[in-house]
Amino acid sequence: MVIARAKAGIEKIRPHMLNVGVDVGQPAAILLNSNESVYGPSPHARMAARAAISSIERYLENPDRILVPAIAGHFGLNEDWITTGQGSDDLLARLARAYLGPGTELVRSANGYLKVPNYAHANDAKVVSVADDGFTPSVDRMIEALTDRVRLVYLANPENPAGTYLSGSEIRRLHAALPDNVLLVIDAAYEEYVDATDYEPTHKLVEEAENVVMCRTFSKIYGLAGARIGWMFGPPDVIDTVRRIALTFPVASPSAAAAVAALEDRAHTQFVYDANRTGRNWLTSEMQALGLSIVPSQANFLLIHFPDPDKSAKAVDRFLRQKGIAVRRLASEAYKDYIRITIGQPHELRAARDAIAEFLSGHP
Repeated sequence: MVIARAKAGIEKIRPHMLNVGVDVGQPAAILLNSNESVYGPSPHARMAARAAISSIERYLENPDRILVPAIAGHFGLNEDWITTGQGSDDLLARLARAYLGPGTELVRSANGYLKVPNYAHANDAKVVSVADDGFTPSVDRMIEALTDRVRLVYLANPENPAGTYLSGSEIRRLHAALPDNVLLVIDAAYEEYVDATDYEPTHKLVEEAENVVMCRTFSKIYGLAGARIGWMFGPPDVIDTVRRIALTFPVASPSAAAAVAALEDRAHTQFVYDANRTGRNWLTSEMQALGLSIVPSQANFLLIHFPDPDKSAKAVDRFLRQKGIAVRRLASEAYKDYIRITIGQPHELRAARDAIAEFLSGHP
């Protein structure tokens, strides 16, 4: 029997994270590798999820009827412009399925979210990766890359894995250059962590335009990474399209209950924001004191440069793993001399700082 060949583009899909440190003989006790909230979800979200388990034998039909009013009310948005999914990755993948195909192109910043090219490859679309400026997306180069084949322009703001961002005026300049048939997709997974004064909340542009969508998540500041809840805000026709290609029951009932409760606990969200900002500033200062350069971040992680081949990113990653500390390295040549550290709790950051200092002081 001859099995039909899969789409050719699928063969181009590559891992975007390196699976390293698994052979050091002990599991990591301090997890600073996946940008989860180290402070976890609101206690109210935990209780809501536990309560929802009592009916877990049932499918949650139409989760939007529960989640959308809560999201719209919390952020002051129009319910008709919102849908939900299994994390923002699910929604990004659906956008690619809906708008990309053979002969079309996706434009993205070359060192932005490294998984995005895979969405295009899975739909036999071409990926146009545009050079950046020190890991900050270049609006000018993205505009220069536009052709009549482009259907999606993807931008994470703030970016991952660098933590860089574009101001509201730069985002608007990019949008102004787009043809009406090109959809600007802004992945704002880390927006809740931003403190830059020239950052514009993404929903404002979405409300004013007809070809911009925003993806958000409960995986970061709300501490619900394992619940897999994301949401999208965009024009109703785009929302309708994305809903049509969702799974039949896309969200688990405990996840939906936890997300609604998480939105209600504004005090917990503010606590996490403050703790992250303090930790990010502290780790930045400490790494610089060790002679290391960092990429200024607006997210809940920090990208740290190890340019010395004798004290390489690969070596420090392994050393940290031996100390029971997991950080992240990325499967991209541009990031081969960097490690990314999630902003953990104070004692976790001190342990990482002390281990890096020990590594630099003489360990190979």
